[in-house]
Amino acid sequence: MQHRALFLDRDGTINIERGFISNPDDVQLISGAAEGLFLAGTHGFKLFVISNQSGVARGLMTEDDVVQVNQRLTELLAREGVALDGIEYCPHYPSLSGPCDCRKPQRGMIDRVLRRHDINLARSFVIGDRALDRELALNIGAKAIMVMTGYGVLEVNALNPDRKPDYVARDLLSAVQWILEHE
Repeated sequence: MQHRALFLDRDGTINIERGFISNPDDVQLISGAAEGLFLAGTHGFKLFVISNQSGVARGLMTEDDVVQVNQRLTELLAREGVALDGIEYCPHYPSLSGPCDCRKPQRGMIDRVLRRHDINLARSFVIGDRALDRELALNIGAKAIMVMTGYGVLEVNALNPDRKPDYVARDLLSAVQWILEHE
């Protein structure tokens, strides 16, 4: 059976944007984010974090730092009753590490999810605060929701008018509420 999924940016969408987070103690959930994810999970959505972490290639953090930050995020969400189905990250930065197929908006991280899960991309959503999240949705045939948390306020106005997201939401909770009202 094919599942619906939310492919979620991490920094600025689920947790407060703080630049390159390498310390798990710096992870702080955005108000309402856990509630939105819990709501989506109870309505049958699989939940995947899809995150560019170029700080690794830039030498600002290690992959172990990324794993520890992701574990902290998982712990904070679990306290709110949310279980993620997976976390994928891209440690590359093309000008330093060369081209890759996983850095958003490329679909490599999504393809890794698809190898382990039966997901209907046409019934799925990419939710994030950056234009590249919208581009990822376009590249995989999913719907795009841009949140006004993190960089969203700055990036939504810079979007190409022909490539607007399907919806612009105040935050992750309002994005999920919109999805549930319009499915």
